[in-house]
Amino acid sequence: MPENRYPSTTKTAPDTHFSPVVSRLSSEFSGVHHSSTVTRCVDAARHGAQDVTGRATPELVERIARQHLQVLAMAFAEQR
Repeated sequence: MPENRYPSTTKTAPDTHFSPVVSRLSSEFSGVHHSSTVTRCVDAARHGAQDVTGRATPELVERIARQHLQVLAMAFAEQR
């Protein structure tokens, strides 16, 4: 059986290198998403960028996370 690379019970320490990204996006989406949602999107974007391109620059991670947050906001708006 293959090993689960991202077990849901494993917590990793946040990468402080991306703290400014979390801060900017938390401010930008303050009336839309909770800061924990922003943090999870940034973490997911970082892991995704690393898996796909082999690197995760703050600029790339911010662009990916912003797009995810915008899509989430649109989905929430459509549910209302």
